Amino acid sequence: MRNLLKSVLLTSVAGIASASDLPNPVLPSDFPTLDAEIVAIGRQLFFDPVLSGNDNIACATCHHPALGTGDAMSLSIGEGGLGLGRMREVVNGNAPKARIPRNAPALFNLGAREFSVMFHDGRVQMSRDAMYGIAMPEGRTLERPVATPLAAQNILPILSHDEMAGHPGENPIADAIDAEEIHGPNGAWQQITDKVEAVEEYRMAFDWVIGKDTPLHITDIGNALSQFITYEFRATDSPFDQFLSGKADALAPDQLAGMELFYGPANCASCHSGKFQTDHGFHAIGLPQFGPGKDDAYSDAGRGMITGLAADKYRFRTPSLRNVTLSAPYGHNGAYSDLEAMVRHHLDPFEGLGNYDRRQATLHDLGAQDKDWEPMENLAEVLRIAMAAEIEPVDLSEVEIDQLMAFLSALEDPISRNGRLGVPDRVPSDLPLDPVSDPS
Repeated sequence: MRNLLKSVLLTSVAGIASASDLPNPVLPSDFPTLDAEIVAIGRQLFFDPVLSGNDNIACATCHHPALGTGDAMSLSIGEGGLGLGRMREVVNGNAPKARIPRNAPALFNLGAREFSVMFHDGRVQMSRDAMYGIAMPEGRTLERPVATPLAAQNILPILSHDEMAGHPGENPIADAIDAEEIHGPNGAWQQITDKVEAVEEYRMAFDWVIGKDTPLHITDIGNALSQFITYEFRATDSPFDQFLSGKADALAPDQLAGMELFYGPANCASCHSGKFQTDHGFHAIGLPQFGPGKDDAYSDAGRGMITGLAADKYRFRTPSLRNVTLSAPYGHNGAYSDLEAMVRHHLDPFEGLGNYDRRQATLHDLGAQDKDWEPMENLAEVLRIAMAAEIEPVDLSEVEIDQLMAFLSALEDPISRNGRLGVPDRVPSDLPLDPVSDPS
């Protein structure tokens, strides 16, 4: 009798779901074809500090698989730190000038073909009007075509003083960036490329890909990183994926109920739509602002800083919700360390902003960084953030919130907790890897 009742329940709810705007199942064709040799090179580069100006920080430092492809912090310590996540500390008195102003976003499924917009503010995106079809920040125009927007995004953090390059006076790459010498044979991109090419193991590996007599270019590095990220962090076998593919019992009853809320009354799918629960658009949701921000007033106008349009102020890219249970903290600045708190903020952004609990922010103690909360002390700025919020409040019961949380857990692909290839034992430069013990 119990099995019969369960079967009736599943059939009933699945019938309702089929009438909703559920996405189609993810297919292999939704991802580009990958080359195993290039993936292997990209894996080494991802974990290798050789891409940084001071040989002390890798892509993986802020996007580590052990920390949900982020670093478990609201705002990261980039250059001048040692360690991962909460354990990261400022070393040798080389304190960063400021925290990284935005949260290190998760990398899951960014290699899928539909991801054409990168960064929280979309400053890298596909565009017919841009050089090689990809719009880049001013002064960072691509020198050659790249395979994907993700490949273009990959070659930008290495140009950031606070993220990977180091500061003027510390190394030639940082000096070149400070002088806005990015392109050409003496530019920062070429200097980084020369560092990689000088490592014999990398040069031999690239020989198989680009040919022995072909000089290495920064776009080769970007493409290799893109292929690795696409392979390693693909997350397409969650219980929700299995349900979409026809496995009726892949979701528990509370997950099914949460799915109905997500695609129905809770209105989540108005932004978190499509196969990866993102519309790839930009929305203002009234998140509290803290940290160094993106301008002199410690504020962050988000997309508005890219387009210059007043209507785009405080809008940020809709993140994919795949593996959302693994990728805390949440929001463009990691405002919420707890997923349920983030969900509740969406249900009433005005309440969330007005009564924000600052303990939700996960920040390293940098001592002198005493202006982190300056925007929240500015009533005019808080009102601007509130007035820009686009989400209409939604009233859900405690039971319904629990059901919605259950559905979000169904978006987690089990393989994402450990990855496919994982962390290498060493990297070709023989520079030290980030420690992975007790990373959080």
